[in-house]
Amino acid sequence: MTKTVIDEAQPRDDRYDIWDGRLAGFGLRVEKSGRKTFIIRYRAEGGGRNAPRRFMTVGRFGTLTVDDARKKARQLLAAATVGDDPAGDRQTKRREMRMDALIELYEEEGCFIQRGKRQGMPMKPLTKQYTVARLKHHVVPLLGHKRVSEVGTGEIERFFRDVSAGKTACDEKIGPRKRIVVRGGDGAARKVFRDLSAVFSFACRREIVESNPCEKAVVQKTDNRRDRFLTLAEVTQLGRACDDLEAEGVNAKALNITRLWALTGCRRDEIAALKWTEVDLERGLLILDDTKTGKSLRPLALAAVALLRGLERSKSSDYVFPSDRTEDAHFQGTKKVWPDIIKKAKLPGVTPHTLRHTMGATATSTGEALALTGAILGHANMRSTMIYAHVENDPARKAANRVARKIAAALAGTDSKAKVAKGKVANNNVAVKANSAST
Repeated sequence: MTKTVIDEAQPRDDRYDIWDGRLAGFGLRVEKSGRKTFIIRYRAEGGGRNAPRRFMTVGRFGTLTVDDARKKARQLLAAATVGDDPAGDRQTKRREMRMDALIELYEEEGCFIQRGKRQGMPMKPLTKQYTVARLKHHVVPLLGHKRVSEVGTGEIERFFRDVSAGKTACDEKIGPRKRIVVRGGDGAARKVFRDLSAVFSFACRREIVESNPCEKAVVQKTDNRRDRFLTLAEVTQLGRACDDLEAEGVNAKALNITRLWALTGCRRDEIAALKWTEVDLERGLLILDDTKTGKSLRPLALAAVALLRGLERSKSSDYVFPSDRTEDAHFQGTKKVWPDIIKKAKLPGVTPHTLRHTMGATATSTGEALALTGAILGHANMRSTMIYAHVENDPARKAANRVARKIAAALAGTDSKAKVAKGKVANNNVAVKANSAST
């Protein structure tokens, strides 16, 4: 097994192993994600056909060279031949691991997507940064000193309540113009609970713990659903506020980003960090290379196309909204301008993500199919789009009122057509009686 062989090893539908021809029991494991790890296999208790077979990770390719990994593997395999059990010893030691050490291990080896179509792929850098920060700022202060085997369902529930109560909140200055601000509360507790559950799932796969204590914890595991969206009248207020601020000299990039949020329903950075290479004005498409759900194709409305056509392209940057300071970054000034926009529009509490909800709500309320709404928003599955299904209640209720009004009028005999029919029945009865009398 050489570096060339390892470099040429490509990921497959299932993980597989490549075994070394020079050192028996030494090999390379190639995961579906493409990650490559040196491993050893041996039989414990000095060997023998009936001895349990062990697998053990030696190190990751890239961190270790082939020669370094082979040297380390030779030492471990030699120890196994005289009755030692390196994998078992490591497992026993890991069961005594404390929570802060487990989080360090998770940061190094466990920050991968655990489900969905991106399963096995590394977390995006910003996602990993936020995840690890939540774990270190909430879990480590409250549970970091405990052994992994000591953390059960009761400790998890107590931890959740403590974070909700703000016991981990802090505001600490760590350097010039740098602060660490940690906020507790219900939302923070739910997010870090999901992160901690992922850590324990990782520990289960590594056989550090036998079960995930978060699975049985009685806590509110899901966020409160946000169903706030703008009415068309409120959208008018937003547009007028953008126009007024532009006339006052506010940065036009922030205002055009806001307009595109509303016109496309895209997520915040999908527009703020948009590149011209991702824009196809001829076909009216956004071909986003890297989104929350991977590569995504989004339709562009004519109004959005017209706005993009009117923007001046930078000669030194591929970003649609380049930074005013550096050429290799996108504009990030919307956070400062957004409070001015919602204040002038008189829309307190509205966030940029509200505009995404507005696109979904408007689409379903005007009768667009959920599948088409999902295509507009770039949802990977229909479950994400289903949150807008409730919006259809309003037009459906109006339709029910129109239909029921006619039926109610007919039941009460106040409907004009019903009156005519009732009159005809009465006339027929009179005619029948007259005929009966004459006979």
